[in-house]
Amino acid sequence: MTIGSEQFRDALRHFPAGVTIVTIKAPGYDKPHGLTVSAFASISPKPPLIMVAIDHRGCGHEMLQLEGAVFAVNILPQDKMELSNRFAWVKDVDRFAVGEWGTAVTGAPVLKDALAWVDCTIHARYEAGTHTIYIGKVEASDTPRADEEPLIYWNRGYRRLHQERPE
Repeated sequence: MTIGSEQFRDALRHFPAGVTIVTIKAPGYDKPHGLTVSAFASISPKPPLIMVAIDHRGCGHEMLQLEGAVFAVNILPQDKMELSNRFAWVKDVDRFAVGEWGTAVTGAPVLKDALAWVDCTIHARYEAGTHTIYIGKVEASDTPRADEEPLIYWNRGYRRLHQERPE
């Protein structure tokens, strides 16, 4: 029996995920692109590899298919909900006009006040239904706000991580 996409989404919305902004720099494009992504995971510490899954319908997929494209994954802290929404929904304005952006090794934009970021070259690409899985080889990383809590997406909304503090 095959389930429908809505039933599938209803089940998976109960799995909490961290929120990232994936930023992309590609040959032939004057400006970088960025999008909000929750499909992100670490793959290997040696060599350092991560993965992101990008929908085929967007500009990000088009750019990442090009030889020489690079990307960064910016892990968002709790106070970056508005920035996450900007990169998820705003279409016809410069998404990078908000936030403090820099670059690391590859030239893909990195958020200077992210919880953490990884700067990647493309190690491999795998088609997977409506998305492509990009395996990134981490060329550089930093943890500007390592002691803060991450932004979480769960059950169709942003959530805050609450940690019990020892008394």
